[in-house]
Amino acid sequence: MPVPLSPFFNLPTELADLPQDIQETILAVQEKAGFVPNVFLMLAYRPAEFRAFFAYYDALMERGSDTLTLAEKEMLVVATSAQNHCLYCVVAHGALLRIYSKNPLIADQIAINHRTSPISERHRVMLDFALYISLEAGELTEDWVKALEAVGFTREDIWDIGAVCAFFGLSNRMVSLTGTPPNQEFYLLGRLPKTT
Repeated sequence: MPVPLSPFFNLPTELADLPQDIQETILAVQEKAGFVPNVFLMLAYRPAEFRAFFAYYDALMERGSDTLTLAEKEMLVVATSAQNHCLYCVVAHGALLRIYSKNPLIADQIAINHRTSPISERHRVMLDFALYISLEAGELTEDWVKALEAVGFTREDIWDIGAVCAFFGLSNRMVSLTGTPPNQEFYLLGRLPKTT
């Protein structure tokens, strides 16, 4: 029996009930991933918000950065989502982190405690800053700029780090609000070598 997408909201489960452009977006994701991530159906509950959310997601996460890699962006999502107790984002973005980094262990290690993870000093400083801006006042200071620039981040990267953390703070809260579970498929992605 499938897990309900939300115990609190009557979220859509049939693509045919959604606006055409949202159907097309979801079908494109399904074709690429092999399944429909539950967060797409959750956000389709409000079509205008779905469109805005994924437009910003694409602008933030899919484009290149000065030096911030896709794996580093996913590290940010995993570390901050774990602190926000968002199982969906830890599991889903943990899968992306494993894939982008080609490391089957790193997502779990970062989710539990990035400070004890086998990561570079660059990544440790980045994640320290991410948790600071996500969980504390979040004010950028000269000391943080110096620390981040010392490990190779640019001002544009610092903006991106802040934007990723802020955006996924929103995502974490919406997933928690709705009680949307992670898809079972995410749990194994990136853990084992691909078979052809």
